[in-house]
Amino acid sequence: MANPFEFIQDVRTEARKVTWPTRRETTITTIMVLIMVVLAAVFFVAVDELIHFVVSLVLGYGSV
Repeated sequence: MANPFEFIQDVRTEARKVTWPTRRETTITTIMVLIMVVLAAVFFVAVDELIHFVVSLVLGYGSV
């Protein structure tokens, strides 16, 4: 194992190789993630309501 000084030097060297996203790329990616989260939430709510409806029909009770 390298000594702490060499380790920190290696970390700094590797950190310089990182290609950081631009502000525009970060904004676009954030918006895309938020849209996908909303779509997934709507999908799961719709599936949950469908299952609730089917179970209510089969069991003969509920708010149907």
